[in-house]
Amino acid sequence: MNDHTAAIAAHFDQLAPDLDRWRRRNRTYYRDLEKLHRFWIPAGSRVLQIGSGLGDLLATVEPSFGVGIDVSPQVVAIAQQRHPQFQFHCLAAEELTPEAIGDPKPFDVIILTGVLSYLTDIQVVLERLQAFCHPRTRLILGFHNFLWQPLLTLAEKVGQRSPQPPESWLGMQDILNLLALAGYEPIKQGRRFLVPRQIPLLTGWINRWISPLPVIEHLALTNYVVARPIARPQDQPSVSVIVPARNEAGNIAAAVERLPELGAETELIFVEGHSRDQTWETIEQTVAEYQGPLKLLACRQTGKGKADAVRLGFDKASGDILMILDADLTVQPEDLGHFYRAIASGRGEFINGSRLVYPRSRLAMPGLNTFANRTFALIFSFLLGQPLKDTLCGTKVLWKTDYDRVAAGRKYFGDFDPFGDFDLLFGAAKLGLKIVEVPVRYQERSYGSSNIAHVREGLILARMCLYAAGKLKFPY
Repeated sequence: MNDHTAAIAAHFDQLAPDLDRWRRRNRTYYRDLEKLHRFWIPAGSRVLQIGSGLGDLLATVEPSFGVGIDVSPQVVAIAQQRHPQFQFHCLAAEELTPEAIGDPKPFDVIILTGVLSYLTDIQVVLERLQAFCHPRTRLILGFHNFLWQPLLTLAEKVGQRSPQPPESWLGMQDILNLLALAGYEPIKQGRRFLVPRQIPLLTGWINRWISPLPVIEHLALTNYVVARPIARPQDQPSVSVIVPARNEAGNIAAAVERLPELGAETELIFVEGHSRDQTWETIEQTVAEYQGPLKLLACRQTGKGKADAVRLGFDKASGDILMILDADLTVQPEDLGHFYRAIASGRGEFINGSRLVYPRSRLAMPGLNTFANRTFALIFSFLLGQPLKDTLCGTKVLWKTDYDRVAAGRKYFGDFDPFGDFDLLFGAAKLGLKIVEVPVRYQERSYGSSNIAHVREGLILARMCLYAAGKLKFPY
């Protein structure tokens, strides 16, 4: 342990008996941190916290296996007594190894909140944490906005903030640069919490409705980054392509003929949904007569709507990667190779198609539709905290393991999306998946007519935006 770390340990050893009192005095701030971490961390995860303090934040995310690391022996002793269901170790983060905690298994989430400013060498710590990561591990880094330094220093002097040892003040760009140097990439970054003390009628309202607004959010106290280890390509995963089909008899054969082989095995699953033409009969005949390299399956909906069809197809799928291809073939089957390479290479974990890059005819997408698509893309870019060009493209791709996690957490957003697109987008955003857009060449359909009722479904989308705002952007 170097001199700086020893001084930090001595400081918190002395402060340990009073930490609970300081926590109660600033309970509004700590409760907000708990809300933030509960949002990003699914209950039942394996969680490692660096700078675990009294262990209360670790406990609030309800891990199946929790480990806390802190440099203060006195603080570690209190935390272990307070939360005996977890493991706490007195270690300097710069010296952390799997052997030091006696558990070589990787963690799902690693928390570095409220500790970065005390570390001697943040880059070394982040590099050491690679040994505790699997490809889906998420790092959550929380730190104070440096604009608050004068106010926090004043609060400390007048006895409204606990005494602090010498600390580093880091900007968002500093953290992003350190993550890149240590082999991580950011998935999400944000700012929240303008009023850290309870003021009747004002604190909750300002922190919920004012703090997340553009420009104003840059004044918020809490900065956070959700990051992942830079991904490594995976060898030849298998693929299941789900084709929801309603009144699409004339497109079934073309979907089979034009679909490229993807990965170790390509499974094509048609899900027929109460068609008025010969779609089901055509699917049955196509599957029965097919002798090519694809694995073909067919099933019929008992429920209604595209979301129900997609979920049925996903439940039947055996592939490692799940893809949605609309049966109208306005997104060309040949373009699915781009999606496969984007996800199999690790460049993204949720791949969304974008129809608004390449030229397209007005017959394929009329002007009013283009305007609506761009409008909803702007709204969802704000809600999800990252730029998206086309949220309404039906072609979406994700890992089956991630879809299972989305489905398990569906109750957070509710189950009222008849399209399925936003159910997947919302779920991917909450899980902190890396969302990447792939441009597609959007074409006019060659058979049948659209199944979309534009006005009615536009109103549903507007209602979903309002609901999602309360869950993603204004979640108090």
